[in-house]
Amino acid sequence: MARALIVVDVQNDFCEGGSLAVSGGADVAFRIGELLHKWYEADPQDKRYEYVVATRDHHIDPGDHFSANPDFVNSWPRHCVAGTDGVSFHPNMDPQPFDAIFDKGEYAAAYSGFEGKSHEDGRALADWLRDKGVSDVDVCGIATDYCVRATALDAKKAGFRTTVLTRLTAGVAPATTEQALSELRAAGVTLT
Repeated sequence: MARALIVVDVQNDFCEGGSLAVSGGADVAFRIGELLHKWYEADPQDKRYEYVVATRDHHIDPGDHFSANPDFVNSWPRHCVAGTDGVSFHPNMDPQPFDAIFDKGEYAAAYSGFEGKSHEDGRALADWLRDKGVSDVDVCGIATDYCVRATALDAKKAGFRTTVLTRLTAGVAPATTEQALSELRAAGVTLT
């Protein structure tokens, strides 16, 4: 069976200088870029991943997910609005050899990449992975305590053997990040 890398929401608005920046986001983007460069240049027989996909927050009108007075738990400042530079992948993450990109959250809050749809054909992430024969997924990206956590938990629930590459994640806050890592461990997600 095949292994895939899921790169979660490494977007301009979630990195330093963005509207909802996570400390260390730009560095994580760079380190993921290094991994992608090694994967992209590797001999096909040496590749760790058969597929590399990415998820994106891609908001149009997500309702009360956006707030002028956000609580930073259920509501947030405007971020990753479709058609703005904030929705773009961070330039430190280069190259970007994604086999598919899954957009999420257009009209509602969406934390998990498994809530997204391929921007090319509208397929859901789980269906796309199953169609490719994927059995194992590695998850990395931003933010450990929100979208990485939700994506990894949904991957596990969908039956994929799931690993979170913690060195390639950045969390919003230490307390919520540690809580998310504990929840992932308890759910049977491997942390490396």
